[in-house]
Order: sequence, then C-alpha cells, then structure tokens
Amino acid sequence: MSFGQGGPWGGPGQDPYGTQTPDWAALADASAARARRKRWLMIGGGVLATAAVGAIVATAVVSMNRGDDRASDSAATELPTAPELPSESAAPEPTFSSVDPLPPPDPQDFIASADKDRAPLSAETLFPGGKLTMGDRVYQKGATARTTNCAAAAQGALGSILASNGCDQVIRATYSKDGVAVTVGVAVFEKEAQALKAKEEAEDGIASLSGDGVPVFCRAPSVCRKVTNSIGRYAYFTVGGFTSGKDVTESDKNVYTTGDDIAEFTFRQILGRGRAQASAAATAPAT
Repeated sequence: MSFGQGGPWGGPGQDPYGTQTPDWAALADASAARARRKRWLMIGGGVLATAAVGAIVATAVVSMNRGDDRASDSAATELPTAPELPSESAAPEPTFSSVDPLPPPDPQDFIASADKDRAPLSAETLFPGGKLTMGDRVYQKGATARTTNCAAAAQGALGSILASNGCDQVIRATYSKDGVAVTVGVAVFEKEAQALKAKEEAEDGIASLSGDGVPVFCRAPSVCRKVTNSIGRYAYFTVGGFTSGKDVTESDKNVYTTGDDIAEFTFRQILGRGRAQASAAATAPAT
C-alpha cells in the first residue's frame, strides 16, 4: 500500500483516513495575536473612557465656577449700597478747674479779733426781744446795760482782771422765771487771747443787774451760782439766784437750769455773729 509523499515522518500530508492534520503552531500564533489585539483594544477603550469622563467633569466644574462668578458679579451689582450714617458730633465734656476751691470762711475767725468782727454790737443785738424761750421754758427779759467801764460791771477781783486784760466794754442782761433771776455779762476784748486769759484768771463774778420788775438779788451776803466761759474775743459770766435773797444750794436745780439756759443762749448769739459775717463774706462779689 502506498501512503504517498510525505509519510508520517515527512512533511504534512494526508493521514491514512483521508483527513488533513491542522497546523497547530499557526493556530497558536493566530490565537495569541487575537488575544493581544483584544487586550490593547480594552486598554485603549479604558483610557478613552477615563479621558472622556475627566473632560466632562472638568467642563462641569468650569461651568459651575462660571456660574458662581456670574452669581457673585450679579449679587455685587444688584445689592444696594448701605446709606452712610451721619457722624455723631461729640458731646461737650464738662471741664473742671485745676485750682482747688477755697474753703468756706470759718465763723470763729470773724469773732476772734476786732479787725474782722465788724457787725453792730449792742445789748439789743446780743439780747433781742422781750422773752427768751429755751425748750418748754420761757424767761422774761429784765433790764439791760452797756458800759465801757468794765470794772464797774463786776464784783470783787473780777473788775481788775477785766481791766488788766484790756476789756473794752461789758454788756449785761437779766432774765427771770418763778422767783429765780440770772444776769449774764459779756466782756468784749480786741483779741481772743485776751478773753481766754481773763476767763482763766476770773475770780468772784459779774455784778447782778436789777430793774424792769426784777429786785436786787445776788448781793452779799447771798450765796449764788456763778459761771465763767469764753468764745472768740468774748468772755461771758453768769450769776444766778433767788430774788428773795435765799442762798442757792446744789439741790436748787431750777437755778442751775436757768443759768445754763442763759449761758447757752449767749454762746449761740456770739457764734451767730461769726456765722452771719462768714456767710456775708462767702457770698460777697470778688474785688
């Protein structure tokens, strides 16, 4: 039997059954080539798709930004400008002087010496009216007197003490109530120091003043209550007792009360002189 040319150990040829054997090497090469083309097509397609998506996204972002810019431009154009408020003028601030104000005048400065104590002085300015009321107690004013002979208005050693200290005058007044009478005598000096010295040296007392319904009282040998004090250039003295001539004892509170009331009133009157003159000086226009 003849197999023809090629046989099983030669080149390709027909097999004994009449079928052609495929070229497996060529088929393998073709299959590999198709696989490579498919892989490259897939890679290229993916790149193109990614590029397309990126382009779309970039376009959308640019479009959005342009929209925002237009919106911003539109808002900036359409919003009205706020009206400018008028500036407030500064309120004037209070100004204060850098110089400290002068203190008010001291009333006692005016009654400390005759140079400043220029107000009128008499029995009526010191002891005005016909009555004196202190609390619920009313005293009748009796006689008044004024003298430049200071020794004549005093008893015992007080006369010479007043004179030696330069007393200018003595003003007296008497008040009475229910059988008790008190005379107050105000000795006036040029300077406060003279009045203080007269008060410190005082002995005996002022002479009682009778008249205008008050009989003689507190003369020897009667025992009476005596008080001495001073303010400014004024020294003042009181002598009080019974109009009947009875001696005063410590249990006679009505005599003590009457004497204290008259002394307190005299103090207020003298200090009032200082206050009135200080007030006038404070309100006087500057010269």
